[in-house]
Amino acid sequence: MTRESESGKPIDPVYGPEALKGWDPAEKLGTPGSYPYTRGVYPSMYTGRPWTMRQYAGFGTATESNARYRQLIANGTMGLSVAFDLPTQMGHDSDAPIAHGEVGKVGVAIDSIDDMRVLFDGIPLGEVSTSMTINAPAALLLLLYQLVAEEQGVPPERLTGTIQNDVLKEYIARGTYIFPPKPSLRLVSDIFRYCKAELPKWNTISISGYHMAEAGATPAQEIAFTLADGIEYVRTAVAAGMAVDDFAPRLSFFFVARTTILEEIAKFRAARRIWARVMREEFGAENPKSLMLRFHTQTAGVQLTAQQPEVNLVRVAVQALGAVLGGTQSLHTNSYDEAIALPTDKSARLALRTQQVLAYETDVTATVDPFAGSYVMESMTDDVENAAVELLERIEERGGAVAAIEQGFQKTEIERSAYRVALETDAGERVVVGVNRFQLAEEEPYEPLRVDPAIEAQQAARLAALRAERDQPAVDGALAALRAAAEDPRANVLYPMKEALRARATVGEVCNTLREVWGAYIPSETF
Repeated sequence: MTRESESGKPIDPVYGPEALKGWDPAEKLGTPGSYPYTRGVYPSMYTGRPWTMRQYAGFGTATESNARYRQLIANGTMGLSVAFDLPTQMGHDSDAPIAHGEVGKVGVAIDSIDDMRVLFDGIPLGEVSTSMTINAPAALLLLLYQLVAEEQGVPPERLTGTIQNDVLKEYIARGTYIFPPKPSLRLVSDIFRYCKAELPKWNTISISGYHMAEAGATPAQEIAFTLADGIEYVRTAVAAGMAVDDFAPRLSFFFVARTTILEEIAKFRAARRIWARVMREEFGAENPKSLMLRFHTQTAGVQLTAQQPEVNLVRVAVQALGAVLGGTQSLHTNSYDEAIALPTDKSARLALRTQQVLAYETDVTATVDPFAGSYVMESMTDDVENAAVELLERIEERGGAVAAIEQGFQKTEIERSAYRVALETDAGERVVVGVNRFQLAEEEPYEPLRVDPAIEAQQAARLAALRAERDQPAVDGALAALRAAAEDPRANVLYPMKEALRARATVGEVCNTLREVWGAYIPSETF
């Protein structure tokens, strides 16, 4: 019986030479580290050193998250990845009425430079690589990080890491937007220019398909919609007067790794090939680094189950293997208990150990792109590529990514896919171990990690003290300068924003200043 892939393409029981009839290895494969980068962006890949092992963490107060970061570093984490709470992601202070009940829940609460100092206390920012999952207020958190590094005496050219800074996918799948698309794209372009001048080693954006996949996108939809957003960001920067090779080498991407391991490997290989072709043919990029699709991967949180949570250890191992065989540059492995609550210290350590077993106990790091030339893998890579290119063409027909977002195209396509999966799961056609097959009569008790609700009051007290202690006229003057820059399309808002944050303006105050000029995005449901 022929099965279908997640992207809706048939998977044959047996593949042979006929699957690659007329197939040109030179055109489709090349060699590792060379165009079209199907086989990986670096010649040696993991034979030289393994991928960067990141663990995404952040909860409660900056003090609690700092303690978790120190534990992760002690356990062998090679890079930090910061999760922020919803008020921070939406540009609200912890004492704002809209933040009530959400402070510190899904990430760490950062209201000002005071919190950022605590978050990275005792962590040498010149030696670690830090990824921050932040989008609409990405510029603020990057500048707070730079300010804390300056206080540590770390020169900006030594700072390495990534801000997600991918606001377009927020309109499609996640919802933590602040401003309308046009000023949001201007802010992205300002970040590109600022980092080129001030933070040359920083990855200015991590264009994300992960959240679209979590919302229900198929692998083909995930890479198509992600690459469409990437194309929009490049067009925006070029229209602002930047040369493509001045900023494209610092672009990065963020994808999911599901349990459907073969299609996931094919997806990563297809994404590299499409991006290299687009950057060369549409934008005329000449620097090889501008053609490389470098990406971070996170295992699929949406596939974790609260039922029999230990089974998630197996799922995460399979997902991580797919990411590694697909050639990821960095990887976060989810903890097995995340479907229930925040990860415990033990579960976070086990998630990291999963990566370490893959890197040091298996032979997957011994050779580059071990699936190259496989009948099934090359056929599936072509299938995913063709399906993604078709979706990209449909987006272009609608006027590009932003126009398609405004028409609800991506969101509708993802919802249609999510609905299909839900129906298949409910009908038992799609097996989820422990949920619709192989259930237990009674689940074992589990004691999850919970965030102390008193954190909200603690953060409010910290904010009250900050406002009482700071030089208010200096804050007011800095915010006025920020407002003037936001009103001037030729200005780069990051420079006055940095001075406002240095003066101890809060995240909410800075975002509210920009809201006054740019407005706030209100989604349309007309589609």
